[in-house]
Amino acid sequence: MNEPAYVAVDWGTSSFRLWLMDRDDHVLAERRSGEGMTTAASMGFGTVLSSHLQTVQASAALPVVICGMAGARQGWVEAGYVDVPARLSTVLSNAVRVPAEERDIRILPGIAQRSDTMPDVMRGEETQLLGSAGIASQRLVCMPGTHSKWVGVNGDIVTSFSSFMTGEVFDALSKHTILKHAMAEADSFDGSHPAFIAAVRHARENPAMFTNLIFTCRSGQLLHGLDATSAAARLSGLLIGTEFAGGLSIAGTDATVQLVASGKLLTLYEAAFAALDLDFESVDADLAVRNGLASAARSLFFAH
Repeated sequence: MNEPAYVAVDWGTSSFRLWLMDRDDHVLAERRSGEGMTTAASMGFGTVLSSHLQTVQASAALPVVICGMAGARQGWVEAGYVDVPARLSTVLSNAVRVPAEERDIRILPGIAQRSDTMPDVMRGEETQLLGSAGIASQRLVCMPGTHSKWVGVNGDIVTSFSSFMTGEVFDALSKHTILKHAMAEADSFDGSHPAFIAAVRHARENPAMFTNLIFTCRSGQLLHGLDATSAAARLSGLLIGTEFAGGLSIAGTDATVQLVASGKLLTLYEAAFAALDLDFESVDADLAVRNGLASAARSLFFAH
């Protein structure tokens, strides 16, 4: 078995992922939990990390590189932001070391867009961007999630980006508005559902009608017998289609469109791209963040 060389951590708002890595960036052990920033802020970030490090038997000499919400203002140590236009290599050089820790622990900064009219921030996605770089010099990267990101990248420079509260809005609308009556008994659905596909197309063509379109999830049930699962699929498709209408405007027509996702989000967004007849390439989100953390580890710990 290869010897461990470093530990990579992706620390989200509600999730924690840790990988014990060797010098060739192979995964030797893995830990996943729901101990995201919200939980770690009360338990102690150092306590949470130490527990997982002990489980994977990481020696005290192993350095740790972290991306995500551990570097937020409410996180472990604030890592700040690199402003757009931002070189991804600059993200690495602005990593912050956690003080008062014997182990070498570095937290990567996020990226900020300080526009007066379109201010925006990302944390964690910058590491996926670093780990998903391909041969295309200009790319438009779609990164689905609770707060989806669409990012314009030219070479290794992040030129602009926009966040879309797609996942959070779906959760809020389906649980805390009149739409909850339309989908209370909904079953799971995927991107092949006809209501999802139709809604993606409709919303992409008519994004200005968004608040009207989402009401059809309820009125369609009252007037046309729309079942609960179809109502939920329609709402998801309307949100994603509206997101596409905005996200696709970020980069020029020559940009390669890249989807960085995994799990159900991967299948839904792949179906949305297909429904809109858009060419794209997929990158596994877990692989992208590990590749990005590996690049950071090489730069921070093994460059000399």
